[in-house]
Amino acid sequence: MKRFYLTAAITAATLALPALPALAQTSEITIGITTTTTGPGAALGIPERNALEFVPKEIGGVPLKVIVLDDGGDPTTATTNARRFVTESKADIIMGSALTPPTIAVSNVANEAGIPHFGLAPFPITPERMKWSVAMPQPIPIVGKVLYEHMKSKGVKTLGYIGYSDSYGDLWFNDLKAQAVPMGMTIVDEERFARPDTSVTGQVLKLVAANPDAILVGASGTAAALPQTELRERGYQGLIYQTHGAASMDFIRIAGKAAEGVLMASGPVMDPEDQPDEAATKKPGLALNAAYEAKYGPNSRSQFAGHSYDAFEILKRIIPTALKTAKPGTPEFREAIRQALLTEKELAASQGVYNFTEKDRYGLDERSRILLTVKNGKYSLVK
Repeated sequence: MKRFYLTAAITAATLALPALPALAQTSEITIGITTTTTGPGAALGIPERNALEFVPKEIGGVPLKVIVLDDGGDPTTATTNARRFVTESKADIIMGSALTPPTIAVSNVANEAGIPHFGLAPFPITPERMKWSVAMPQPIPIVGKVLYEHMKSKGVKTLGYIGYSDSYGDLWFNDLKAQAVPMGMTIVDEERFARPDTSVTGQVLKLVAANPDAILVGASGTAAALPQTELRERGYQGLIYQTHGAASMDFIRIAGKAAEGVLMASGPVMDPEDQPDEAATKKPGLALNAAYEAKYGPNSRSQFAGHSYDAFEILKRIIPTALKTAKPGTPEFREAIRQALLTEKELAASQGVYNFTEKDRYGLDERSRILLTVKNGKYSLVK
């Protein structure tokens, strides 16, 4: 059988290849990845795709066949891609997507088919999605906590919120209510906007009129810079907090001077240099950033690159374990991957140290987040 070794630089011609014949087992491990490289979420998906250039080509002596498809951030397209991985590619593992709504769609397909799924965006892992799905990004309650604790330390009493009008925006607003309100803070205004929107002037004017002590922006990628910029342009002088979904150099590039002083939750991959040498996230973070910035330029590092890169860091640990009991291309191998995710512990990666359980499908603790600010156009660790 002819082998095709596909990378993130996959071509349209390669995608048009006919389906390979189904085999009881294969001599390679097939990984299907759907991410968002076009549309409003491309700023998240492109780094995820780019990072695939720096992941292993084989694990445990077995070649990896990586198939990458674009879903444009659309849940319907993501569903179609995931079903192609199941029926045409006979995937052993599925990853994706870069945004929350399509990630939910991919998780549904993976759990129906019984295939291990690595989500590359935060998403709610409900009981029906819990068996086969895990999430690579930090769970919102963990990264949210560092934001709310900082707010409390600064005497914040009133809060405003502006976030996406989708499931990502809901996750953050619900967490804000669940954690910040019990800390003694009051939400005085809630505003929403759609990912493709090019203006949030109306929402920002309402927030400025409410004049809260701090505002949380529940957005991701380059779109997170839109409310950041308008809030400063409209004269808001309070504290502005951004979620880990905004953690990339693109945010600073687009927001410009308005980014100065922002407070942002982030994964440790954005600043491995300032981590202590004993931190388990330091070595993989430095390795990813060195490779990424060597190819894409200084300060091109991105939290989103860490999500896909880290999925392969985990596979480096669990695939050899799974290979001891089953062969790729079989239901037994997929189950062995699922079991290895639960039995292998302290899985160190650039964004955290993972310890998955049957009930905890994020598997991360406080080692997975840091607090950054922007000074003179650069990220700086808040100590």
